[in-house]
Amino acid sequence: MPSNPHSAPPQLALDNVSASYVEGGETLLALTGISFEIAGGEFVALIGPSGSGKSTLLDIVSGLFPETGGTVRIGGTPQPVEDRLGRSAYMRQRDLLLPWRTALGNAALALEVHGVPKREAMIRAAERFPAFGLAGFENAWPGQLSGGMRQRVAFLRTMLADRPLLLLDEPFGALDALNRVAMQAWLLELWEAERHSVLLVTHDIDEAIFLADRVIVLSSRPGAIVHVETVALDRPRRRSVLASDAFFRHRSRLADALGILDDSMAIAGGVR
Repeated sequence: MPSNPHSAPPQLALDNVSASYVEGGETLLALTGISFEIAGGEFVALIGPSGSGKSTLLDIVSGLFPETGGTVRIGGTPQPVEDRLGRSAYMRQRDLLLPWRTALGNAALALEVHGVPKREAMIRAAERFPAFGLAGFENAWPGQLSGGMRQRVAFLRTMLADRPLLLLDEPFGALDALNRVAMQAWLLELWEAERHSVLLVTHDIDEAIFLADRVIVLSSRPGAIVHVETVALDRPRRRSVLASDAFFRHRSRLADALGILDDSMAIAGGVR
């Protein structure tokens, strides 16, 4: 859990946020009554069924989509949608690497768009390649990289934006199971070292529990908060925690909140 959570205002605070959009000439409510906070250095996961407004919520926080009601505060200050652009670092499921730029050039882009001269941006990005497991791949083109390596480049680009709030929209959803497990462990190690505030969208209950301090569950559309699970697992975490009784208890409660009948838990020894 974050240290001294009450010593500073929350990094992100949502108060009764709602959102709607127009489809086929009809106004549809996407989110309703969303209220929660993320403290400095806290990792929060957001799960819910498809269409529950998870990605819309990230778009609202990032300033890409306007809320229709409620208040969004970043760093303790209310922020209208136009002022939220650039206040957070946002990574989507697709890596969105530019095929005409090398791995280093793609990573450095985060600095260039904030006014850092290209040469300086490349130097600063290259300094962090070893920590992201990318040493030796600076001059590789995106098409030459594996899915996991592309996600590392995309994540480095996100981190180089140097924002205290990270928004992650299923960053490992397109990876195979083995790469996904490896990237989860890598992300957790990186977060333990740097302790940014994180809001992660995922469809994976195990991923949410393994990574997060709290897991927020949204209902089907219009998305509303139906459950908040505080994850009582020690940090630093290792994959072995997935076999613990505490992990299964969290998993059971989250599955219930999502309305899922999880046969795998019954096979593993029953709902606890």
